[in-house]
Amino acid sequence: MKHLVRFIPPVHEIQKEPLFTVMQEEFSLDHTRLTNAVKSVLDDFRNSLLNGEWEGPDPREEDFKTYLFSKIRAKVESQFQFTLRKVINATGTIIHTNLGRARLSKRAVEHVMETACSYSNLEYKLAEGERGSRHSHVEALLKEITGAEAAMVVNNNAAAVYLVLRELARGKEVIVSRGELVEIGGSFRISSIMEESGVDLVEVGTTNKTHLYDYERALSENTGMIMKVHTSNFKVIGFTKSVPTEELARLAASLEDVIYYEDLGSGVLYDYGKHGIGNEPVVSAVLNKGADLVSFSGDKLLGGPQAGIIVGKKKFIDRLKKNQLARVVRVDKMTIAALEGTLIDYLRGEEGLKNIPVARAILISGEEMEKRSRAFAEKLKLTTDEFSVEVIESTSQVGGGTMPDVQLPSAAVVLKHKRLTAEQIARKLRNEYHTPIIVRIQKDEIVLDLRCVTDEEEDIILNALNNLS
Repeated sequence: MKHLVRFIPPVHEIQKEPLFTVMQEEFSLDHTRLTNAVKSVLDDFRNSLLNGEWEGPDPREEDFKTYLFSKIRAKVESQFQFTLRKVINATGTIIHTNLGRARLSKRAVEHVMETACSYSNLEYKLAEGERGSRHSHVEALLKEITGAEAAMVVNNNAAAVYLVLRELARGKEVIVSRGELVEIGGSFRISSIMEESGVDLVEVGTTNKTHLYDYERALSENTGMIMKVHTSNFKVIGFTKSVPTEELARLAASLEDVIYYEDLGSGVLYDYGKHGIGNEPVVSAVLNKGADLVSFSGDKLLGGPQAGIIVGKKKFIDRLKKNQLARVVRVDKMTIAALEGTLIDYLRGEEGLKNIPVARAILISGEEMEKRSRAFAEKLKLTTDEFSVEVIESTSQVGGGTMPDVQLPSAAVVLKHKRLTAEQIARKLRNEYHTPIIVRIQKDEIVLDLRCVTDEEEDIILNALNNLS
């Protein structure tokens, strides 16, 4: 194939072609940008020929020019496509970190759209006609929902932890149970964040057991904080012991200038435990038990945008707001709008909770999932005979480093194609459709869990499965 390289037309000849001008006008491209796309395609052609990987027509043939411009068009179109795209989550994992974690509620999305497309009173008091604070838009809601004296929001919970430690305990000792020195996604460790913040970490207890006396023995003149980290992304079971919030809060309160801070991580504002789902500590309950400060994520169990939320005593929150780093980690107007929209639904109670996709997905019963799965399976059987279709009992995960011990009763549609392997189908569903569909594979079978799939998305999946080739 190497001898064919010399028949590839040079760039200047392609620039003279009428199709070059047509494409330039169609995509509103300047001459240089389109020329760069041409050069890239020609380089790919040459490399394929030199490596013996060429699959296109002979460069000497008449149809080569059509093939060439189709590749140039594809190159240009790919440059103008978003890389961050909507996908359909048919895995059954609700807070899927790889797929963007929490889906926002309709109210939150509408509020973001209106705020993004308009000017807003982000830092302006309408009644007084003077400068205001961006914290005010969600602080009142957070105080109402959690019972806190004050609140503020930063860009994620790691930033919240860092800011709390740096402002309130820098240069002092912070006591933490050894069993709570967790690692979160991307190899970020609580111990490393503490080190960066300038505090002295004092580990107490063992991996599986920590007692109150371990904390008491670790106290010194330089103790500035007792910190409890909720192990939201793993569970240690068996011969274990941890010290309850109220005991640590009492210990800190009995000391002079020692703060009790709890990093809840996953951030639960609603008690799923009353539905028999998990045993996650609710933010309001932790504050009621005496915590001075609590921080948590916005895009996990709360079901809102990525954010780090800090609630607690006003005297400490006020210090955090004045720290110079508060500007470094502050959130923008769209995050505030999304969070405000989400929190308003929480304020409405059980009825508002139905509007939050994460909460709604967690609370779907196994019976409802079986009903949906069977209806989907029947529709598929009516439209194609290329699959063997079965509905099985299954479980869904909450995901996102939350409720690691919870398996939600569910049902799934199991598919096996007559010709294609499960891996081939999964690849096609990801790459050959306008909206990529993400599925599970088990034992060379496609497993569809519809827990996080809307009615409209179900139709898209059905259409994709019917058009597999």
